[in-house]
Amino acid sequence: MLSGSASRLLLEIISDLDSVVVLCLDGICGSVIMPRRKREPERPSLPTIWRIPDDLWASILPILAELDPAKPTGRKRIDQRRALDAIIYRMRTGVQWNQLPREFADDSSVHRTFQRWVRVGVFERIWAVLVAEADAIGGVNWEWQAADTAMGKARLGGT
Repeated sequence: MLSGSASRLLLEIISDLDSVVVLCLDGICGSVIMPRRKREPERPSLPTIWRIPDDLWASILPILAELDPAKPTGRKRIDQRRALDAIIYRMRTGVQWNQLPREFADDSSVHRTFQRWVRVGVFERIWAVLVAEADAIGGVNWEWQAADTAMGKARLGGT
């Protein structure tokens, strides 16, 4: 049995900790105090991006001008900003290309633009620039990162 001051001290310690686990083996019980994890201050979450804001577009436009310049001849291309907005919408919602809302450019033109940008490495460059800008303002935690995936069997012999 603990004395009054010792029990108060134990209660103070326990109140600062996350949990106490009591273990019993052959009638002998003991407790293990589990320390509380240090919690990082929560940052306010950013709003979901559905359309490219002007300041972000100013960072992306030089990349597109360098990696995907317009050809001097041939068919005129669709607006790159509308195409990127449509690609973001497609990736966030998971809709099929032919189900893009009419407010975006033509679905086949957006898909063709997406394929061309993947081929020339536009998205990798945009990602690298955005990570560098976020790191410059302290928005990247380099200590821990994770990736998530899900896999399932293709039905009816699909690949």
